[in-house]
Amino acid sequence: MSEQKQEQVICVSHLCKTFPVKQNLQEIAARKEQKVVRAVDDVSFSIDRGETLGLVGESGCGKSTLARTLIRLYRPDAGSMELNGYGDLAGLEGKALKEARKDIQMVFQDPYSSLNPRMTIRQIFYEILSVHHICPKEEYEKRTIEILEKTGMPSYALDRRPSAFSGGQRQRIGIARALVMNPELLIADEPVSALDVSIQAQIINLLMKLKKELNLTMLFISHDLRVVQYLSDRVMVMYLGRVVELAKAQELFAHPAHPYTRILIDAAPAIGAVRAGEESAIQGEPPSPIHVPKGCAFSPRCPYATERCRQEEPALTGDTEGRLVRCHYPLIDGFYG
Repeated sequence: MSEQKQEQVICVSHLCKTFPVKQNLQEIAARKEQKVVRAVDDVSFSIDRGETLGLVGESGCGKSTLARTLIRLYRPDAGSMELNGYGDLAGLEGKALKEARKDIQMVFQDPYSSLNPRMTIRQIFYEILSVHHICPKEEYEKRTIEILEKTGMPSYALDRRPSAFSGGQRQRIGIARALVMNPELLIADEPVSALDVSIQAQIINLLMKLKKELNLTMLFISHDLRVVQYLSDRVMVMYLGRVVELAKAQELFAHPAHPYTRILIDAAPAIGAVRAGEESAIQGEPPSPIHVPKGCAFSPRCPYATERCRQEEPALTGDTEGRLVRCHYPLIDGFYG
C-alpha cells in the first residue's frame, strides 16, 4: 500500500538566531569584532499534521531558543518558518503576527511562573478568548470548561487563582490554556521537568491522550530521552545550535547514526536495567557557543573523531528513507557522501 502524503503544518528552512556577546568599554574602544552566540544555526525541519516531533540535546544546545523563535518571541536573523495558512512567520508584524500566534501555542517549563498569580483561571481564559476573538462572549464559559475537563480539571477551578493548585494541576491548566484556541501547532518546552516524578507520568499520559483525541501537531522538547521515545513519531537531535540527526523515533533509538545520539541514548537511565557504564558518558563539557571548534563541533568529545573531523565540517546528509545525520562516519550504513 502506498503511503499517503501528509499535510505539513510547519516547514522551517535554514533558521538562524544569534545573540551578541556584551562587550566591555575597553573592547568597544578598541573596536574589537562583535562576538555572537550562534544559538540556532541553519536549522531545517518540518512537522506533519498529527505528528509529534521530539527535540533533544544537552542544556544550552539551542532547544528553547528554537521554540521561542518559532513563536516569534525572538526574531530570526535568517531563514523561514512557513506556518500552514500564514506564510513565513519570520516576516510577519503587527496584526498579521497576532493572528498567526493564535495557531502556534506553547506550554512552558515552569507551571508556577507561567500563570498570572493575580488572576483567576476564569480571567486568564476569558482574556485569551477576548483578545483573539475566538468565540462569542456568551460561549466563553462553555469553551473554557470543555477544555479544562479534557485536561482533567474540574469546572470549579474557574474561580480560583493559580496558587490554589499543585504543580501538576497548574501544568494541566497551562496545557488547557494553550489548547483553548485550537492551535495548528503546540510547542511543549520541557513541560514535565519542574514536576515530581509521579506527576510527570500523568502529564505525559495526558499529552498522549490529547494527541489522539485532538489529532495534535506537536513539537515536544525534553532532555529525558525515555519520555521523547514514548511520545514522539520522529526525533531531532541538536548539538551547539545545529541538527546532528533526524529520524523516526523507533529507528533512531534502535540504531542511532550519530555518535552523540548513541552516547545520549546509552547514558540515559533505563527502568529495570543496570545503568550504563562510565564509558557511555559524554567526555568533557560542550565547547563555548562563542568559539565553536573548527570542523565537526562534536569532534573534541567524540570517541571516533579523526583528523578529517577536526578540520572539515560535515554536511547534513540523508538516506533514501529521509533520515538525516551530520557526520563524516555515521554509525549505520546507507548515507550519501
